[in-house]
Amino acid sequence: MIQSVLNPAGPQAGHIAALWWLMFWVCLAILSLVTLALLLALFRQRTASELAAPTAIADPARERRATRVVVLCIAATIVILLFFLAASVVTGHRMALLASDNGVTIKLTGYRWWWKVEYSDPAPANHVITANEIHIPVGRPVLINMQSQDVIHSFWVPALQGKRDLIPGSPSAVWLQADRAGVFEGQCAEFCGFQHAHMRLVVVAEPEEQFQAWLDAQRRPARAPEDSAAQRGLQVFLSGPCALCHSIRGTDASGQVAPDLTHLASRSKIAAGTLPNTSGHLAGWIVDSQHIKPGNAMPPTSLSAEDLQALLTYLRGLA
Repeated sequence: MIQSVLNPAGPQAGHIAALWWLMFWVCLAILSLVTLALLLALFRQRTASELAAPTAIADPARERRATRVVVLCIAATIVILLFFLAASVVTGHRMALLASDNGVTIKLTGYRWWWKVEYSDPAPANHVITANEIHIPVGRPVLINMQSQDVIHSFWVPALQGKRDLIPGSPSAVWLQADRAGVFEGQCAEFCGFQHAHMRLVVVAEPEEQFQAWLDAQRRPARAPEDSAAQRGLQVFLSGPCALCHSIRGTDASGQVAPDLTHLASRSKIAAGTLPNTSGHLAGWIVDSQHIKPGNAMPPTSLSAEDLQALLTYLRGLA
């Protein structure tokens, strides 16, 4: 899993990395020159005449040289800052040139503390809703339309794009593209509350065929339970508080305030990247999510051991 500005996997991140390295090498050169000048001043051998000369007598020639050095340093600083400004403007302009007619459009909504991901389609039946995991095709531009449902969040996938804030009531958008396949980790980069550090997401870049296969699978309704344990688990889900907040397409569960669970088992993490998606972690999350992620909107759930096991069997079958 990649999460580094200096390991770019797309054109926008590449522009950011190039600007970073440019500033790094220029600043390193300046630091080297300043350090060298300091060392020369510290270890310079003063002559006997300089040591014997009264310090109170000013040397006009030396003062003129010192003035010229100061002016030269100030001018060099201004030139370097203007150069950095121009490089930043050029980088920002290049990052905005990715728009394309054959791109993928995704709607991303930030909640405390998870991400709702939607793939729109002219046919309502092909509309896909998932959570905390974005799949994109390699080599195709992706437009992400973003909004916040509560407080200010910030979308940041360092290997693909820079930060972009999600401000309530003020939708924004960002283009990104992955030039190679991989799993790229992202996060909320704006402090948004107690569990800000546990508001993560992943971007899975895959070849076009795999992306289309994933998208087609996500468009299908939930798999019907095939055995008695899974059937009992479905009834536990529908008769308990789960269905009030979560939705599972193909069932009567249509809650809109928590992640869609139609294909829960296909995701690598749960709780917005807090836990691996395993039976044990899922059981702990269902029973007492507040112990794992204090302050989240999901209350503890009281279930018998049999009902919990049946519910896990059903949910683990939602691939």
